[in-house]
Amino acid sequence: MLGMKYKHIFAWICVGLACAAIVVGADKPNVLLIVSDDLTACLASYGNEVCKTPNLDRLASEGVQFDRAYCQYPVCGPSRASFMSGLYPKRTKVMSNSYTYGSYRVINPDLADHPSIGGLLRRNGYVSLRVSKIYHMGVPGGIELGEAGGDDPDSWDRAINIMAPETASPGTLELLSPMRTHYGSNFARIIVPDERIETQADIMAASQAIAILENRAGNSHHRVPMRTEDPFFLAVGFVRPHVPLIAPKSIFDKYPEEDSVLPFVPEGDLDDVPTNAAINANARKYGMNELQQKQSLAAYYASVTFMDQQVGRLLDTLDRLDIRKNTVVIFTSDHGYNLGNHTMWQKGSLFEESVRVPLIVSAPGFEHSAGQSSESLVELVDLYPTIVDLAGLADKAPDNLDGISLLGLLEDPKRSNGRQAVYTVVKNRQDIGESIRTDRYRYNNWGENGEELYDHQADPKEFTNLVESKEHAKTLNKMRALLAEKNRGF
Repeated sequence: MLGMKYKHIFAWICVGLACAAIVVGADKPNVLLIVSDDLTACLASYGNEVCKTPNLDRLASEGVQFDRAYCQYPVCGPSRASFMSGLYPKRTKVMSNSYTYGSYRVINPDLADHPSIGGLLRRNGYVSLRVSKIYHMGVPGGIELGEAGGDDPDSWDRAINIMAPETASPGTLELLSPMRTHYGSNFARIIVPDERIETQADIMAASQAIAILENRAGNSHHRVPMRTEDPFFLAVGFVRPHVPLIAPKSIFDKYPEEDSVLPFVPEGDLDDVPTNAAINANARKYGMNELQQKQSLAAYYASVTFMDQQVGRLLDTLDRLDIRKNTVVIFTSDHGYNLGNHTMWQKGSLFEESVRVPLIVSAPGFEHSAGQSSESLVELVDLYPTIVDLAGLADKAPDNLDGISLLGLLEDPKRSNGRQAVYTVVKNRQDIGESIRTDRYRYNNWGENGEELYDHQADPKEFTNLVESKEHAKTLNKMRALLAEKNRGF
């Protein structure tokens, strides 16, 4: 249907065709894509008993939650270029946080004519709009200047950048990571007085997106050049919980730092992993004491709740304007995040917490599956074929997409999509690390620096590297073969 790889997995082809008929036969839906920054799967709907995310929990109750969704690169720029193009990072060749104008098109000239999700939709009857960070943008850094970052201008009819204070926000900027002082990759928090919170990036991004929704839903007496009769693709980027960790005091008060519980890590946990697998260990990079780690965890959760409030404002607006019934809402993050797991912090690792992301899709025509979750292995590159399917534009999609449409799982979340494994790559210290995650195992290959193998059935927290285990030799060889097969496609 999309000319993609893995066509053989569509065991439910009849269901998929039925879903497509529902969408094509109706008016094309609007699409609201919400992308959070540096958010691990810590939502309450994902089982976190501390982090408060009532609005995202509401969205999960209205759609399908994908419990095993994975990014293709655990760093902002490469991940965003990947899911917006529908291609793996080794094909986009975006393997770092590049500000190159046009992102993957310039970095890989072979893709100069390859449209992004937004580019494809705007060529086919949609008005495509961006608010704030969708492709890579410096946070902090570029956002204080109102920059477009590594944007792809072809993706949008209109793009709106947000200029926000970040490290200059009202309140006291507190450095929590003594060994890491670079803002953007350190840990710092700002508790902002509630009465001075209105200049924060995510509040302004939500307000601008709301203005766009009102503009398109209203009956203007003036010329509105944005084709309000056409469906829209609106991509809204929220920068929290990216550091610096910022939220109003009223939200910080919900997370007393003394109550923070750091994850259990067995002694010597990183002794059996390659050096590159552990570069973000606290003792090597951040130097946070126990209190600073607890403060960082509490501040992260506060930032997540603050971002969740802005998602709620968007959902409330869709309901108020009575356009929710014909609007696809997708929420995700560019990658996951370590919060003390394995003594590791932030992104850039191939451990589960760094590569697993929240993904919720709520779409008209699939109300019967609302509130359900899927255990199928899915990837962020699946967003592209899913969105074009929901828009009834499958026949317009490029024939080289790496993802698989999620329509079959929206129809029946309990089905299997037939995918054998998901793939993630990262570049640390000029060395490439690659990861294959199957239903039961994770295999990480760091080239000459070593390998990792984890059994998620017996060891879901990935504490024990089984590469040297004779009992798992056959499994190791199978995982190596899966990775080799994946690389033959690049």
